[in-house]
Amino acid sequence: MIQVKQVSKVYGDGPSAVHALRSIDLEIHRGEALAFAGPSGSGKTTLLNILGCLDRPTSGTVVLDGRDLFQMSPREMAKFRAQSLGFIFQDFNLFSVLSARENVEYPLLLNRVAKSERRKRCEEALTRVGLGDKLDRKPAQLSGGEKQRVAVARALVHRPLLVLADEPTANLDSETGIRIVDLLTELNRELGTTLVISTHDRELLARIRRVVSLRDGRTIASGEPSNLGPVKN
Repeated sequence: MIQVKQVSKVYGDGPSAVHALRSIDLEIHRGEALAFAGPSGSGKTTLLNILGCLDRPTSGTVVLDGRDLFQMSPREMAKFRAQSLGFIFQDFNLFSVLSARENVEYPLLLNRVAKSERRKRCEEALTRVGLGDKLDRKPAQLSGGEKQRVAVARALVHRPLLVLADEPTANLDSETGIRIVDLLTELNRELGTTLVISTHDRELLARIRRVVSLRDGRTIASGEPSNLGPVKN
């Protein structure tokens, strides 16, 4: 589904330039659950942002579902991102003035889904993540774990090809983080949505079938978590 070919990302010029990614080659299969692991500064978030069209590579190509992402016009890319990608962030990124239902509804508004269908899908998505009784609560009325569940529902409500999660358990206690990870992997299996996570959370990594380890902008290993050794923060 995704082919990353010789992707590099450099910030700045000359001796002070920062090489965030160095000639990354990677394939991700449809329906797979995969994690990027590595210490801070390893390049995992940069790679995730490139897959999500939130950043552009300095060189190399990324082909997602047959489309070369960075050959699209800005308008085409914005449409593709709205229709085909779902995002989950460590700080939830919820609109504080909107209810859980309204936050989840946002991707459907971007995709011009009819109002009756929006309502149905939002209620289904929030019920699926265990928040069917909290549709009208605003973020300030929700716990950290509940906020992240709203974010998960929002990422999946428009049925994207790919869901990207950047450190989704970083702002949660360990028990709540495990519940979120279990929810993500359950939905990955149930819905067949491709899931890519950036993390150094060992509990999360232990629940993901394939882990790609990065260090200093390079991939250094790929395989099952048990075969990759310890993950350093």
